[in-house]
Amino acid sequence: MTAAAAAPFRFFPLQVVRTRRLGPSLIRVTFGGEALMDFASGGRDQSLSLFLPHPGQHAPVLPAPQDSSTEAMYATLGAWRALPADERAVMRSYTVREQRPGAGEHGEMDIDFAVHEDGGPACRWAQRASAGDRVTVLGPAVADNTAVRFRLPDDADSVLIWADETALPAASAILEWLPAGIRAQVWIEVPHAGDRMELATAAEATVTWLVRDEGAPPAVEAVRAAELAGSAPYAWIAGESGAVKALRRQLVNERGLDKRRVTFVGYWRKGLSEDALRETPDDAS
Repeated sequence: MTAAAAAPFRFFPLQVVRTRRLGPSLIRVTFGGEALMDFASGGRDQSLSLFLPHPGQHAPVLPAPQDSSTEAMYATLGAWRALPADERAVMRSYTVREQRPGAGEHGEMDIDFAVHEDGGPACRWAQRASAGDRVTVLGPAVADNTAVRFRLPDDADSVLIWADETALPAASAILEWLPAGIRAQVWIEVPHAGDRMELATAAEATVTWLVRDEGAPPAVEAVRAAELAGSAPYAWIAGESGAVKALRRQLVNERGLDKRRVTFVGYWRKGLSEDALRETPDDAS
């Protein structure tokens, strides 16, 4: 096997197939393209890096990789970072909501974008996206990859999930992946009542929607008031960094969960762009 064939992550040039409004705060963008034939999502909370054009650009400005090797991937990222900030492609992290290899000519992939009035460049791009728009994705070429964070322990008999609207796509995909028989306690925090949606799962799931417009309690209070199910729970919490850290402290310090059984991901932080968040040291204590 060659180095190029073994590389777990590669660049995939894609284009928009269609868009769909899911609710006040979510837009689903469906992507296609021949490159998707080699894309291999691991499901659950599979993340990727999405490179977007600036307004007025026909395609994202990103140096072309020399091949599909890991070395070429890092070289391309280095060359991209060296470009002027107002020229190089905008890069943001997103979750694969669903990959459908059998759809269309080469397969399809959905990404759900959380949008709001004062959103950043990716939010604005999603609101005006249309069929044919070009993007580049740095994503998995093998399904078992390190960009899947949700890892259910073999002995887990229950799952606790908390997500805000930015992590709702990942939480939805996780619920679809969960096997029958396992119990799931789920809290989803969203801005508006219209953001509620049906969440498909074979698990024995209890879903609580925390709607901010309706005065829902903060995440920490909502979870603290609940009795955790099962004798060997596993927790996955993702969304705004401050809320995620507070929940993790509650689960580990107050509830006594083994910190190795709590997966936590700060997708964003109040007052910071993703670029600034990447440059800010993370305090996981």
